[in-house]
Amino acid sequence: MAHPQDIRLTTAPTLAGATIDREIDIVSAEAVYGVNLFRDLFAQVRDVFGGRSSSMQSALKEAREEVMRELREEAAARDADGVVAVTLDYEELSGGGANMLLVVATGTAVRLK
Repeated sequence: MAHPQDIRLTTAPTLAGATIDREIDIVSAEAVYGVNLFRDLFAQVRDVFGGRSSSMQSALKEAREEVMRELREEAAARDADGVVAVTLDYEELSGGGANMLLVVATGTAVRLK
């Protein structure tokens, strides 16, 4: 079994310099982060006056890194060498006073020749 950090990920349909032997399965990873009330308020102030919200960018980066790590682990558990056609989806979930950030990564786990 490949070590998760050795799993190659790409948004392309193939891995450069490699030949895909077979497609194994679709793999996915999800991360849901609660967004802090003060961070939300600060981000809204930034939206009104312009500028970048470093706290929101940090939360997005952390969530993206988490789903990429989990995607590699999913692929490694299926004895894959890589994941092709990776997509990242971001969604804000709110309601009932809760603001959440959902990040989902999906792709096709493959075995290389």
